[in-house]
Amino acid sequence: MTRMPALFLGHGSPMNAIEDNSFRRAWEAAARAMPTPSAVLCISAHWETSGVAVSGSDRPETIHDFYGFPDDLFAVEYPAPGDPALCATLAALVKSSPVALDPDRGLDHGAWSVLRTMYPNADVPVVQLSLATRRPAAFHYALGHELAPLRERGVLILGSGNVVHNLGMIDFRRREGYDWAARFDEALRQRVLARDHAALVAYETLDDAATLAVPTPEHYLPLLYVLALQGDDEPAAIFNAETLMGSISMTCVAIGVNEGSLP
Repeated sequence: MTRMPALFLGHGSPMNAIEDNSFRRAWEAAARAMPTPSAVLCISAHWETSGVAVSGSDRPETIHDFYGFPDDLFAVEYPAPGDPALCATLAALVKSSPVALDPDRGLDHGAWSVLRTMYPNADVPVVQLSLATRRPAAFHYALGHELAPLRERGVLILGSGNVVHNLGMIDFRRREGYDWAARFDEALRQRVLARDHAALVAYETLDDAATLAVPTPEHYLPLLYVLALQGDDEPAAIFNAETLMGSISMTCVAIGVNEGSLP
């Protein structure tokens, strides 16, 4: 079986799940550029736990974990099946931490808001891996390494977050990002293309705007899982490189995808 690519997607607003925009069209293009996966393992910013956990439901519910949005968004359902066998395989692969099975966990919007665009028929099984956000960035990068054999089984490992994410400073009337947000995003993209993973793990020192760009780690950490999967023969490709609303980055990173097939 061909090694499956890995993706980090800047998911942005939940409204991207139902709006037609350039970000969503780029996610569609990324899906077309890859083989159809046997399953998706999603590491989302929106499932934080003290330890490592995996969703074990064979029919995960659609979680609407937000408020203040239109009824049309709350009406969205994404009935993709789960994959208990993948959960068992993952638990056996991971040696750095116990992996708890959560049989009741559904799919949060960090997962379904992008997967609804990529695989609209909801026919690809989806499992979520939680973020043990009490652990340091290096722990997450190392855990990502342990997931590498899943790529050989056709599993798409998908990180979903935003490398700049500061809701306290967001300005919904502003189209572009603040200067500091754009600067941090640019510094990060340069390190990704240079394969400087050590600098990206130590993101607090990546730029003097780091504390503004990443005030809490949950939206940044999913990127590290994807970077950890980068093979020696695999360049990284970047798309949706844009900051908006002052303090949000939509930057996405693809590993193992032909850059010419991305927008």
